[in-house]
Amino acid sequence: SGSVKAGKMPEGEKMRQCKQEEEQQQQQKEEEREGLIEFYSSYQELFQFFCSNTTIHGAIRLVCSKKNKMKTAFWSVLFFLTFGLMYWQFGILYREYFSYPVNLNLNLNSDRLTFPAVTLCTLNPYRYSAIRKQLDKLDQITHQTLLDLYDYNMSLPQRDWSTSSTQRRSTRSLLHHVQRHPLQRQKRDNLVNLPENSPSVDKNDWKIGFVLCSENNDCFHQAYSSGVDAVREWYSFHYINILAQVPDAKDLDESDFENFIYACRFNEATCDKANYTHFHHPLYGNCYTFNDNSSSVWTSSLPGINNGLSLVVRTEQNDFIPLLSTVTGARVMVHDQNEPAFMDDGGFNVRPGIETSISMRKEMTMRLGGSYSDCTEDGSDVPVQNLYSSRYTEQVCIRSCFQLNMVERCGCAYYFYPLPDGAEYCDYTKHKAWGYCYYKLLAEFKADVLGCFHKCRKPCKMTEYQLSAGYSRWPSAVSEDWVFYMLSQQNKYNITSKRNGVAKVNIFFEEWNYKTNGETPAFPVVTLLSQLGNQWSLWFGSSVLSVMELAELVLDFIAITVILAFRWFRTRQKQSPPGPSLSSQDNAAFQDEAPALSAPHRFTVEAVVTMLPSYNSLEPRGPSRDGEVGHE
Repeated sequence: SGSVKAGKMPEGEKMRQCKQEEEQQQQQKEEEREGLIEFYSSYQELFQFFCSNTTIHGAIRLVCSKKNKMKTAFWSVLFFLTFGLMYWQFGILYREYFSYPVNLNLNLNSDRLTFPAVTLCTLNPYRYSAIRKQLDKLDQITHQTLLDLYDYNMSLPQRDWSTSSTQRRSTRSLLHHVQRHPLQRQKRDNLVNLPENSPSVDKNDWKIGFVLCSENNDCFHQAYSSGVDAVREWYSFHYINILAQVPDAKDLDESDFENFIYACRFNEATCDKANYTHFHHPLYGNCYTFNDNSSSVWTSSLPGINNGLSLVVRTEQNDFIPLLSTVTGARVMVHDQNEPAFMDDGGFNVRPGIETSISMRKEMTMRLGGSYSDCTEDGSDVPVQNLYSSRYTEQVCIRSCFQLNMVERCGCAYYFYPLPDGAEYCDYTKHKAWGYCYYKLLAEFKADVLGCFHKCRKPCKMTEYQLSAGYSRWPSAVSEDWVFYMLSQQNKYNITSKRNGVAKVNIFFEEWNYKTNGETPAFPVVTLLSQLGNQWSLWFGSSVLSVMELAELVLDFIAITVILAFRWFRTRQKQSPPGPSLSSQDNAAFQDEAPALSAPHRFTVEAVVTMLPSYNSLEPRGPSRDGEVGHE
């Protein structure tokens, strides 16, 4: 037995123990030191850290109430339900933003107004001297046709029917083509099976029209419910063919301005030939456009009837074509400069013996292009060639589209529209089946089979004039004698029917103000961000930095998923190492010894290793007492 003094520890042992403690503390500090990129060891740790430190309201309750499962479930459902409602509102906001709504701004401006262009037509198609004989022959054929169909003896003016050999050949050719496209009556669809002499068939049960055939003798009956419409359309069809046979017929100028316009004044000043241009319309006759770009543009300094355009026009019909024009008077259209006058669309008729006062109000419309509408700035992005020598309008594009399709499908151009390069106008002496092709194409055009109404878009900037008209008798019963006398002295005015011989037109601005309709984005990006922030604050009471915290959570989640997937892949590789391959000789030897020796049994031995206690655990837990001796 011996005694050992345990009051003090050897000096070397203390030094060694202190050194170990310092190394352990240094290692612990290095482990606790924050790295440049830190990842969490599990999803639970990531979620707990996020809920404990985020500024999003309600997230902390998912951690604080984890010991109460009912509260945890309640706050979890509430939290994710709130998220769902917020993103539902986000979807509504994004849908509204990508619908590109606009606000309509209405502005009233007051300034000197540019007077628009005014086109006035006689409503009397003119008999050109170059085609007068052919038109006379067409009138004779029409007279005989009406006599055969309706027993109507149309009166014809007495003319000199003597013709040259060339004109006789031309009239024979006209007769041949008219007989090829005759005006006929046809039973209505519900009476087709009844015989013609059936007492059930009345004159009103017939449709009238004319026959059109293709080059393959595929014919159809272009029928009309009104006999007047049928005769006018049939006569117009042959009239267009006659005009197309005359080279440069549209350039013929046989107008008589002084015989149509008796008086012209603008802003109380007399206007003359320098203020108008002339063109001929196949159906509306001689047309005159005032205040176009050929001269200085008029400006209206004041509103009112005395500061506009005032015209006295002749409305009597002499030596014109009654089968084309069934209306007496004149036709007026107000349009902007650099825009063609489409008399069919925007014009209206002026009655003879009436003073028509037309007041105008200017209105400008400016649309937003791009994603907000399908308007076009100048038509350069529209897949239709502009055939008119004017700026782009929707009607210009639509007519150009039809004309281009006409040239492509029928091989010739329609006479009413401009001629494309390299094409010629349709004439049944050269294009026998163009009428058949035209009416078939016209039906497709109206049904938008050609796609012209989709291709031609509205311009982003356009000017319109809102018109309102007032009518009064002119001249009055007490003043008509001296008015007609003065006109006869000044203009050699000589008419048989005074009441239907003249008309007066006044065109003026109603007021100095003009309206501008503009569009602005109703939901710009700034408004979208503001609305998203309002929804985020409403449901979670947080800010932009809270959104960054949520983005950080998503990135950390992705990083942890990648790390865990990599570890799992590495673990699978370590758990299934490839076994050693046996050679053919070893395999044969093993098969020879197999019957004699059985395979040894393999046992798995699990060893439980218990770590020895550390040095500190061997020291007494009570207070040390010097001089205390242990005896063995």
